[in-house]
Amino acid sequence: MLEACIFATVLSGFLGIILKKNLVMKIISMDIMSTGVVAYYVLVASREGLFTPIVSGVKDVAYADPVPQAVILTAIVIGFSIQALMLVGVMKLAKDNPTLETKAIEENYTPSAPRAKATEFPG
Repeated sequence: MLEACIFATVLSGFLGIILKKNLVMKIISMDIMSTGVVAYYVLVASREGLFTPIVSGVKDVAYADPVPQAVILTAIVIGFSIQALMLVGVMKLAKDNPTLETKAIEENYTPSAPRAKATEFPG
């Protein structure tokens, strides 16, 4: 059941990136998708056990693997910094554009084709 919820989170984030036209909504969808990936890693790391891997007097206890936890902390920090960088880029685009729709931004920044001149080349 947890796997299905995590898959739905990742899928909804992916579909948001593909289908949404607003840049801020695309960034939020990417954050939702990365949250689903982090949740999946946490689920995989907790398969072995739920106890903290600290030396204690208790024998035969299934401990959680600490390596995926360290990887997840790194992934969360990197995801946050990428999200902040993308939001700064969107803020710079918002200065020049009245809207944050991708179609309007593409039309604003697409260079027009050079027009042919009627003059003859010297030759």
